[in-house]
Amino acid sequence: MSVPQILILGGGFGGLDAARALDGADVQVTLIDRHNYHLFQPLLYQVATASLSPGDVASPIRWILRRQKNVRVLLATAQAIDPAGKRVRLDGVVSTTPGHQPVVTQDLAYDYLIVATGAAHAYFGHPEWEPFAPGLKTLDDALEMRRRVLRAFEAAEREPDAAHQKRLLTFVIVGGGPTGVELAGALAEIARQSLRQDFRSIKPESARIVVVEGGPYLLAPFPEHLREAARKSLERLGVEVLTGSVVTAIDADGVTWRSASVEQRIEANTVLWAAGVAASPLAQSLGVPLDRVGRVSVESTLQVPGHPAIFVVGDLCALQQDGKPLPGVAQVAMQGGAHAARNVLRAIRNQPLKAFRYRNYGTMAVIGRGSAVADIGPVKASGFFAWLFWLFLHIFMLIGFRNRLSVMSEWAWSYLTLQRRVRLITGEIAASEDRPPAVR
Repeated sequence: MSVPQILILGGGFGGLDAARALDGADVQVTLIDRHNYHLFQPLLYQVATASLSPGDVASPIRWILRRQKNVRVLLATAQAIDPAGKRVRLDGVVSTTPGHQPVVTQDLAYDYLIVATGAAHAYFGHPEWEPFAPGLKTLDDALEMRRRVLRAFEAAEREPDAAHQKRLLTFVIVGGGPTGVELAGALAEIARQSLRQDFRSIKPESARIVVVEGGPYLLAPFPEHLREAARKSLERLGVEVLTGSVVTAIDADGVTWRSASVEQRIEANTVLWAAGVAASPLAQSLGVPLDRVGRVSVESTLQVPGHPAIFVVGDLCALQQDGKPLPGVAQVAMQGGAHAARNVLRAIRNQPLKAFRYRNYGTMAVIGRGSAVADIGPVKASGFFAWLFWLFLHIFMLIGFRNRLSVMSEWAWSYLTLQRRVRLITGEIAASEDRPPAVR
């Protein structure tokens, strides 16, 4: 009898925990990701705001799974899934030898498939906004955000026109969820603390930072008093918070939004997107109904209806629990990935599959130095205590001792000196080809 072939698409939280749950099992696991690293996304905004280096929040997937002998890792992009033929089509194998042509496509067969390809940015039907408002999902996104933010201060330093200088020093963040709040707090600290003594012609602390949120609250999933605490923390940092404001246009010169039927506009050189996300387009090849953001409505066992050999986890999975959809957070993906893997093993052994039940360990968001909000079971905290808890929790969750040590040293340096040591502007030439120049 041949060894069951299990294919895992995606090396994020869901895919990685699925692979780990299969350790020691008599199966052959192939994990496929378009990057060769696992990214700790909760700290990605700190790369975007010059607090951490890319290597602090990412680890090579092969290194993470090096001791798991039944796993092989492939660097590839899944293009389509053939449920009937139990095959996945990958992109071509790129040759590094000059003159050699890449293989057009490559198909991999599977007995069981776990899909954990996550989500991408969604611009509410306005893809033309993307060049002017980058999102934050990958290391490349974070480095591009960092480049734009730091480049704006540099351009303002040499801009003689006061109006253009004001636009260069205006930053708009679209979206008031955890990512938007954390970006806003970090940006305010860069302007008012880290860069305060670095420039001669401008005052970085005069930078205007605005958060635009379409809903009535920041951090909507949090309890009311924590939402209010987060808002006050941002305002103490000088951040303007506009709730109930729906963005209607984004271009090279700024953002337009509608609030209470009144349209308003702000001239801004730098716009950062922290609002909508959409599921990976790979789900479309499954040929099953998808929800409005492209997620697969799975069964309670995480199986795709009509395709019992396919499991979907993480941001690609649409599942309700107690009448509410599960949130798109790392803990849901991690628990779902491990549960799907255990259900695969039950299926191989002809045992009944178990329904997935998410255990909510809480939600947190940090708002600058020494301030955070935490909603963890009976604990509803804000301020310094919540920030300390957030800090140690994220250090504990980081993969690899080197990452933990490096992040702890960077945070200690930043806390004591108010400085950010990773203020490097990179990729200017490549980036300038993809977007309008900073100064017109």
